[in-house]
Amino acid sequence: MAKQHWMIYGANGYTGHLLAAEAQRQGLRPILAGRNPAAVHALGSLLGLDCRIFDIQQPQRAREALADVAVVAHCAGPFSATSAPMLDVCLASASHYVDITGEISVFEAAFARDAQFRERGIVACPGVGFDVIPSDCLAACLHQALPDATHLALGFDTASGLSPGTAKTTVEGLHLGGKVRRAGIVTDVPLGYRRRTIDFGRGAKDAVTIPWGDVATAYHSTGIGNIEVYLPAPKALAIGMRLLDPLRPLFGLASVQAWLKRQVDRRVQGPDAASRERLRTWLWGEVRNAAGVVRTAHLQTANGYEVTVHGSLLAVRHLLDYQGRGGYFTPSQLFGARCVEQLPGCGPIRLDS
Repeated sequence: MAKQHWMIYGANGYTGHLLAAEAQRQGLRPILAGRNPAAVHALGSLLGLDCRIFDIQQPQRAREALADVAVVAHCAGPFSATSAPMLDVCLASASHYVDITGEISVFEAAFARDAQFRERGIVACPGVGFDVIPSDCLAACLHQALPDATHLALGFDTASGLSPGTAKTTVEGLHLGGKVRRAGIVTDVPLGYRRRTIDFGRGAKDAVTIPWGDVATAYHSTGIGNIEVYLPAPKALAIGMRLLDPLRPLFGLASVQAWLKRQVDRRVQGPDAASRERLRTWLWGEVRNAAGVVRTAHLQTANGYEVTVHGSLLAVRHLLDYQGRGGYFTPSQLFGARCVEQLPGCGPIRLDS
């Protein structure tokens, strides 16, 4: 008998809670799961949903918990620590896997296991939230517009704010520096590596490269070997990032990490409903080929957390009825190059000459 259930693991976190509440509002019945019995059961009681408590570091118990689960929406970060064990469990239980990561290393590690997923007949599609559905769709549409592109640049302008989990993931990555893709290889670069002026959709702004997930995923979606991702940043901030780059190893010290995460716990709560409704996001992309032909694209979306919630539900619905092959997929590969346009609050992808 085919599996019918789906699960949100990490449901008691900021984004997991939002996803569970929206799923329930739409009449869906996810199983809520996580390690914290009090927090998970409190949410289950609030929403009237079933709960399961287990730790993915205990494989036998985790496999039992997923035995009747067709799709897992994994929301428990940091994904650098939790993605691999959850993928192990999904392989053992033959459950499809999606998550909301934006971590380059997680995307690359999942891609490296493509043969395992194909053999087992399950889908692994990390990054079904704001990281990276909108930018992945931009990349795919730009590649369609200029198939011989050799260089891809992406970027976004937002005031969405950070959840505690996202803030802690950012803290954990401070000592790793920047990342770009060069000739098909993910390459380490300094913080503040490259600056340029970009109109993301509401006027030209100074911007700087950041180590965003598309450095991994856009390559798998398009095959373009040179990729950079940009975020608005005043020139002074970008220059400061370069000056601080030699101090990056200090951010990797356990004592410094612990102090920074305590600050996150004290100061970061995630945007409230009014902020999520008000604060939108503007995305930009550009491709260039060897002859110097350039194409650009723009997209406006809802708040990043709203995109993440509705992107996750799009993924779950798709996989509950999925009849295709297993393997690793990016969002644009699995759901289509314009799938972001289906999400509430998201406009059309606009290709410019």
